[in-house]
Amino acid sequence: MAINLEPGWLQILEPEFDKEYMKQLRAFLQQEKEQGQVVYPKNVDIFNAFNTTPWDKVEVVILGQDPYHGPNQAHGLSFSVQKGIALPPSLRNIYKELLTDIPGFKMPPHGNLEYWAKQGVLLLNATLTVRAGQPGSHQKKGWEIFTDTVIQKLSEQKTGLVFILWGAYAQSKIPLIDQTKHHIIKSVHPSPMSVERGFWGSKPFSKTNEYLVKEGKKPIDWQIV
Repeated sequence: MAINLEPGWLQILEPEFDKEYMKQLRAFLQQEKEQGQVVYPKNVDIFNAFNTTPWDKVEVVILGQDPYHGPNQAHGLSFSVQKGIALPPSLRNIYKELLTDIPGFKMPPHGNLEYWAKQGVLLLNATLTVRAGQPGSHQKKGWEIFTDTVIQKLSEQKTGLVFILWGAYAQSKIPLIDQTKHHIIKSVHPSPMSVERGFWGSKPFSKTNEYLVKEGKKPIDWQIV
């Protein structure tokens, strides 16, 4: 696992890479490789969320759980897939909500969310790798300690961020966030299993922009082209 991190993030997170949990995580990933397991995303994309959204540009955090576990889907950004790959159901539902939430929004031709990330939307999964075809296979191996630290550092060292937390797992991270300094938007997950229970009409994207504007910040252009 090569460490290739944007300089701002590296300054914040460098101490984590010498800790025992990270050494154990590295050993686990090496073992997966030696056993011939296919792991997603590619090594070069594991820290893509941080390298696409530099530390000093973060304004919004959308928290996912695991990378996608199918071929050519995951590329290090939560909910995002590479161009040319069919939209996963949750992302399709996110786009459907955008159609009713953001005036003039048009259904994008692909599922690559880099355009959001480059505007300051940190698309962070709690677990940054997964074994092919086995969702949850890399949970509780150390990644959550790392990404919990990311959330804590953002909460402590920044002000006026928007945290979009879909589903019970993402909302379990609320204790890590100082709600006197930041804004939390939460609802059920956009998964087909829960979307009918309150995701439709929750308007997370327009609410995010309202908060950013109130804080004197630039709203996010949610239209993917």
